[in-house]
Amino acid sequence: MADGFAESLNRKFRDEFLNIELFTTAPEAQILADRWRWEYNSLRPHSALQGRTPLLGGFEFADDLLR
Repeated sequence: MADGFAESLNRKFRDEFLNIELFTTAPEAQILADRWRWEYNSLRPHSALQGRTPLLGGFEFADDLLR
């Protein structure tokens, strides 16, 4: 299972970042990769969260705890 996840992540990273972004320095590449990773982990809908983003899912989880 972990191999499939890693392969999927690598494919998305290549298709959505490496094949699109142009950078001239390693620090620039790191900044852009960090931004892509944050958007991927926070703003993209995930099937495990019934199509919600992790950010929204976290807020809903916290709201449920406070009730």
